[in-house]
Amino acid sequence: MTPLELLGLIAVFAIVRVAISIRPETPVAAGAEVAARPSTRTVLREYLDAFIVAGLVALFLITFVVRTFFIPSGSMEPTLQIHDVLLVNEFEYRFTKPHEGDIVVFPPPLISSNDFIKRTIGLPGDQIRVHDGVVYRNGVAMVEPYIAEKPNYELQVRDYGIYVDGNALDPSMANIPPRSMWSAPDRIPDGFYLMFGDNRNNSEDSHVWGFAQTGGVFQSGQVKGQKASFTGHAFLLFYPLNRIRILR
Repeated sequence: MTPLELLGLIAVFAIVRVAISIRPETPVAAGAEVAARPSTRTVLREYLDAFIVAGLVALFLITFVVRTFFIPSGSMEPTLQIHDVLLVNEFEYRFTKPHEGDIVVFPPPLISSNDFIKRTIGLPGDQIRVHDGVVYRNGVAMVEPYIAEKPNYELQVRDYGIYVDGNALDPSMANIPPRSMWSAPDRIPDGFYLMFGDNRNNSEDSHVWGFAQTGGVFQSGQVKGQKASFTGHAFLLFYPLNRIRILR
């Protein structure tokens, strides 16, 4: 349920609650005994009050703190399967920066109606290279037991760009910041992140569309000038029930 749908449901409960409150009570006949238990109307008002309060709390949580995310593709297999449902912490990155290995939901730097979900591989200031199926971060081979298979491409951040199989990603199609934003030609600029899917050879990720960004606007590519952000950190797989676990 989206925040807008939940708000509509809360509004319906509130309207019913008001209607019950302003409708006059049925008068008690003279000489009749007043029942010891509360009237149906009183009970209904109490339930509606509880639903409204619970709905408002849920609306706050899914708007500002936690949201659900449905996995639509196999780009994060084997870690995440198609139809998995996750909880995403929308609050965390307001106070801390993403860490290496975080599984992040974010709007991609390309035309898409949906957020993407990928793993954080390269942080600002990092040197990244993919060679012979191994990812090297700052010259050290990363241990990645979560990937489906080794990447079948070569990649390197160098010369103020991202080079895949020896060719630089085209800034008209990929998010590559201008040289003025780089602190060094071979280090990821501040505010930019290299994101890979765990299903490396079947993932539309940074080796295709360049860098993701935690803020500002996309510097180049299909959605140049549009707002960039990280929606949140996916921390819990909670459906299906036989796959419930903390994500790492």
